[in-house]
This record gives sequence, structure tokens and C-alpha cells, in this order.
Amino acid sequence: MAAYLGRAADGLLTRLQTSAPTIRTLSSSNSLSPNIPSSLWKLGRLNHVAIAVPDLEKAQSLYKDVLGAQVSETVALPEHGVYTVFVELGNTKLELLHPLGEKSPIASFLQKNKTGGMHHICIEVDDIKAAMKELKEKKIRILSEEPKIGAHGKPVIFLHPKDCHGVLVELEQA
Repeated sequence: MAAYLGRAADGLLTRLQTSAPTIRTLSSSNSLSPNIPSSLWKLGRLNHVAIAVPDLEKAQSLYKDVLGAQVSETVALPEHGVYTVFVELGNTKLELLHPLGEKSPIASFLQKNKTGGMHHICIEVDDIKAAMKELKEKKIRILSEEPKIGAHGKPVIFLHPKDCHGVLVELEQA
């Protein structure tokens, strides 16, 4: 009996050793591919998701009065052609955008999307100038020649959505 149990245990151990999943870890200090050099800049956290809204007061009320979120005051950003309101979510923010002026990019967005919708995502970077240089070298179109000061008072750039799988991406200096 003991010999039978010993053989069964050996067989089970062999099956476990060969069928156990392989766990691979990625080191954050190494590039994912040996052919890709590491960047001089790094992506950081998701700063916010921007939503274009046709009625800013209704949108503020939804997030504040219905959902109970902390909602900022409205801030006009004439250089960007928008009014902004930030909704605090704990791990990130929503940015509500409403047109300021007839030439606002949000006005043209709302003409195509009457009820509003997601406009862009914003990701922080640790070196916006290095990011711009490298992205240009990689043929990613940047929608301005130089960074502009964004709603948080920090330099921002926007990447063309056709180069980012249909998503308008804002990069903000962390």
C-alpha cells in the first residue's frame, strides 16, 4: 500500500509541476521589449476625463445634487474657448466642458453630439517638453506648437485623435 501511495504522490507531483501556470513578472525598470529604448519622460496617472455638456448647470446639478459629488465653481478659460467645472471622484476627476464663444472647439463638438459626451482624457507626464519631442519623432501629431496653460495652471498639449485610436489625449505636466 505504501509503495502504491508513493507512486501516486510522485505522479501527482509530476502533474502539478508540469501543469502549474507560469507566472511572469514585469520589471518597471526594464523596457518591455529589448528593441524599444526607454523614454526620457514617463506617463503618470489619469488626471481627468473631460465631458462636453450642452447645459453646464444641469450637468453640475447631476453630479452635485443627484450623485453627491464635490463639484467646483465654474471657471472661464477664454484662451481655450471653454467654461470648466471639475467633479472630484477620489481617484480622479471629471472635467465638464461648455463652450465659451462661437469659435469654441466644444461648440463644434456639441454640434455633432447634441447631448454631449466624452471629449478627451488627460494623462499626466513628468516632462512635457521631452514628451513632445519624442512624440513628434514618432509621427504623433500634436495640436499646438507649444504647450498652453491648462485648467490646472500647468502646461498641456493635445494629441491628434487619429493618432491615438480615436481618442483625443491631453498630456499635462505633473
